[in-house]
Amino acid sequence: MNNDFLSQKVNAIEISGIRKFFNKVSKYPGSISLTLGQPDFNVPDKIKKAMIDAINDNKTTYTANAGIIELRKEISKYLKTMGIEYDTEDVCLTVGGSEGLMSVFSALINPNDKILIPNPAYPAYESCITLLGGKILNYKFNEDYSIDFDYLEKLIKKENPKIMVLCYPCNPTGAVLSKEDRDKLHKIIKENNIVVISDEIYSALCFEEEYYSLAQFDDIKDRVIVVSGFSKMFSMTGLRIGYVCAKPELMNGILKVHAYNVSCTSSIAQWGAYEGLKNCLNDVEYMKQEFIKRRDFVYAELVNMGFETNLPKGAFYIFPSIKKFSSSSEEFCEKLLKEARAAVVPGSAFGSEGEGHIRISYAYSIEELKEALDRIRKAL
Repeated sequence: MNNDFLSQKVNAIEISGIRKFFNKVSKYPGSISLTLGQPDFNVPDKIKKAMIDAINDNKTTYTANAGIIELRKEISKYLKTMGIEYDTEDVCLTVGGSEGLMSVFSALINPNDKILIPNPAYPAYESCITLLGGKILNYKFNEDYSIDFDYLEKLIKKENPKIMVLCYPCNPTGAVLSKEDRDKLHKIIKENNIVVISDEIYSALCFEEEYYSLAQFDDIKDRVIVVSGFSKMFSMTGLRIGYVCAKPELMNGILKVHAYNVSCTSSIAQWGAYEGLKNCLNDVEYMKQEFIKRRDFVYAELVNMGFETNLPKGAFYIFPSIKKFSSSSEEFCEKLLKEARAAVVPGSAFGSEGEGHIRISYAYSIEELKEALDRIRKAL
């Protein structure tokens, strides 16, 4: 059997470079993996109890396509604390942020539509767009991972894109959206006919005092779609519960794709997330403070080893340069895995501009981080 039966679009994409490297770890016994964005904290006990109660109360049937009204109201209330106004009807619960992204892309993209994607970026964006026949336009960052606006504005003027994808806090760099960049983006979106898909899955893990999002502007709200969820916020990765926020003109189309694809997300996970938003925000704050401690530890260790890197301001990733050690991030990571039994992700997995870097996830215990970094130090 060959691949002739598969679509050309499926054959044009590959498994994520993150998963590819994670899968290699099992071939090297005793390895420590810092590859996945999987918090090592357990789901808060109150959320566990709420899901068990939902089963015992037989809340296991289909929900409305958009999800239970209680959770959608609670999400609307929670977003208001971040200066983001979406009504309950503007919220659709999804099977994790991943299905949310794919439903949004599917609702918007026609073949050959042009989509602005950050580079480096989470690799799923590019693969989803390729599957749908869209044309990818990469925009770039400055050395501090602020947006290169000169490059972006020239690209928009030349290509007239339909969609722009944002990801803040950012995977893989840990950068957050500054007020200055947010305001510049607002002006660009207002002056151009572009829809923004803002991936804010790490919004609860912003380490700065103020949180900035394009969704905070009412005058462009009809062209801003927020994709987020609870995988990182409540460490509910395997429970697959996310959400999309959009005004009715866009949400009506997104809901069609979502309904035909999955009908609805897990009723049990919905009740768990509802309890989480009501009574577990202290758990989220605790996790965030622990991630900040880990970030500071990893950053100091890397700088001490001679790596050049920016201090992350959100999420749980750091993206150091390896240019002084190797010309290939793939070769560097292969060598670390084979010789030091330490696994990190090559920067090339996140796009051409990621080459020359590695992504380290610090969603692991201090003990694991210390051991992995000691191994990297010895390998160097």
